[in-house]
Amino acid sequence: MGVTVLLADDHPLTRAGLKAYLETEDTIELVGEASDGDMAWDLIRKLEPQVALLDIRMPGKDGVTVARMIKESTLPVAAIMLTSYDAQQYVLASLRAGARGFILKTATPEELSRAILTVAKGGLYLDSEVAQAVGEKEFLPEAISVREREVLLLAARGFSSKEVAGQLYISERTVQTHLASIYDKLGARNKTESLLLGLKYGVVTLEELIE
Repeated sequence: MGVTVLLADDHPLTRAGLKAYLETEDTIELVGEASDGDMAWDLIRKLEPQVALLDIRMPGKDGVTVARMIKESTLPVAAIMLTSYDAQQYVLASLRAGARGFILKTATPEELSRAILTVAKGGLYLDSEVAQAVGEKEFLPEAISVREREVLLLAARGFSSKEVAGQLYISERTVQTHLASIYDKLGARNKTESLLLGLKYGVVTLEELIE
């Protein structure tokens, strides 16, 4: 069985096209679809898909609201925002609401699949065009060390602290120390914010995150 996905989009043609593609993918199993945010939230609670593809603009609850409700409920569901909008406020609002991915409707089917599989295993995914919406790279007052950068990259790809420790041949406690230092230097509160700020400051690149 592939990664279970719920699709929520209020445009019938868009939803039909996405459904047709997702149903051809062996690694993905479409378990439900919704035409508005209220229906999406009901189905998410009922079906608990691994990934919820949420259009940002929907009748009823919008996609950002649904993503925030998923986060607050602690359901094991990763939200990906699917939208035509790439303005910075949408990216920031989505990530702060707990979304694990942000992809434009102009993305290729292959990019959509990559986003779904990435967030399903605990990683973070930003469309290459979306990554530019976080703004021009700014100066980081306190430099991130080479080791901290390695830890940030692996953590952003979805590896647990234990897995990061194994790959870098360091202790799990050392990984936690590096993460705390990274959060402090970037001014981040969690892994999602550290990714966003890491991209903003040029500590990591999108290509490195999804390679």
